[in-house]
Amino acid sequence: MGDHGRTTDTRSAMRIYMQTNPDAGQPPQYVQLTLEQDLLGGWTLYRESGRQGGRASLRREVFLEDKAAIEAFEKARDAQIKRGFRVVFAQGTDAAHAH
Repeated sequence: MGDHGRTTDTRSAMRIYMQTNPDAGQPPQYVQLTLEQDLLGGWTLYRESGRQGGRASLRREVFLEDKAAIEAFEKARDAQIKRGFRVVFAQGTDAAHAH
């Protein structure tokens, strides 16, 4: 049956929560990236963003290969760091390779 019934220990889920420093009188903006492996071995990257306490936006991207999924996760993380977001919480493979 192959490896379909097996979970891949620390690579089965990764999560990073980032936020900006709040502007005067405004709550901080946040981005949460979550990468999860499904039961069939595929991967889903969830990107949630918004302002703390306000409306949020959620996007989902599906990958068949773990390498492509992890690369997309890291690219999304790096793009947000360049925009001024800082990592508040990281969980998963080596704390999601947090900077």
